[in-house]
Amino acid sequence: MDADLPFLTGLDAKVAALVAPVLADMGFELVRVAILGRESPTVQIMADRADGSLIAIEDCEQISHAVGAVLDIEDPLPGAWTLEVSSAGIDRPLTRTKDWNRFAGHLAKAEVNIPIDGRKRFSGILLGAEDGIGRLRLEDGTEVALPLSDMRRARLVLTDELIAASAHMMGVSDDGAPETPVTPGETPARKTH
Repeated sequence: MDADLPFLTGLDAKVAALVAPVLADMGFELVRVAILGRESPTVQIMADRADGSLIAIEDCEQISHAVGAVLDIEDPLPGAWTLEVSSAGIDRPLTRTKDWNRFAGHLAKAEVNIPIDGRKRFSGILLGAEDGIGRLRLEDGTEVALPLSDMRRARLVLTDELIAASAHMMGVSDDGAPETPVTPGETPARKTH
């Protein structure tokens, strides 16, 4: 599995394979794809800028138009569907090896599908990932190796340290004043088909 793509299966993986190259051409990276619902499904696309900075509402709109066009042409979903595009946000999901490495040192929660030493849920400090294995240091100081391919969900926990790191990425000084004008990218753009 490519370390730059989320670990996905089924229709989610098919949609990811269609949209990831489009996002890359636009200077973005795919963070997550989720297809929710059956009758009139919602396709959720979560993206980041390739340079690691946060995306703006205008970026979500551009992504929505480009991805919507590709999905219209390739038609992986029968019938009507809705597209939602958003940034990954501050307490983002950890779907790729690079997410585990980029946010090493921050607190995260993870849940696996198959128990490890009798547990499915873990909380601890990210230690990074390699060879398809994410590592966490738990509160008791032990380390756990979690197979990313068996990850049900993993996400950062909102902490003061994470907020400070995100503010730095957005160009906000330590006193909270913008160093440069910034548009947050959390509000999703939506397109209905």
